[in-house]
Amino acid sequence: MRRLVVVSMLGFVIAGGTSARAESSPPRRSPAAVGVASWYGDDFQGSRTASGERFDAGAMTAAHPSLPLGARVRVTNLANGRSVVVRVTDRGPFVCGRMIDVSSAAARRLGMVESGTARVQLVRLDGASVADTPPAATRAVSCVRRRARTH
Repeated sequence: MRRLVVVSMLGFVIAGGTSARAESSPPRRSPAAVGVASWYGDDFQGSRTASGERFDAGAMTAAHPSLPLGARVRVTNLANGRSVVVRVTDRGPFVCGRMIDVSSAAARRLGMVESGTARVQLVRLDGASVADTPPAATRAVSCVRRRARTH
């Protein structure tokens, strides 16, 4: 019996003093999200945003369907590495498959004015995950599917 206890204890010490059942922490989700950005500008200049302020195409702002209004987000154009920090002031985009609409000033700095859209990475500056952001409580954003152009 004594030998059994010694062998059992020796196995416990060799295993690093932990039980045979390994404790694992849940996998960490990346705070970043990747998707398509588009931009909006002069047509909306001066109109009210979801935050209640007036839209300024020259400001570093954006529309997102679920991030909290006022959240600051780093947007990085994955094609050229340029990035800007924008503040979420509105809801959108309203075109399916798009993650964020940035102001025309932000689009210029990102180098996406000509193309109209860009594949981007979003990172919340408060450290929270973009992917884990719950839907906005203010209103749901629905999108419109665009038809392919035919000539």
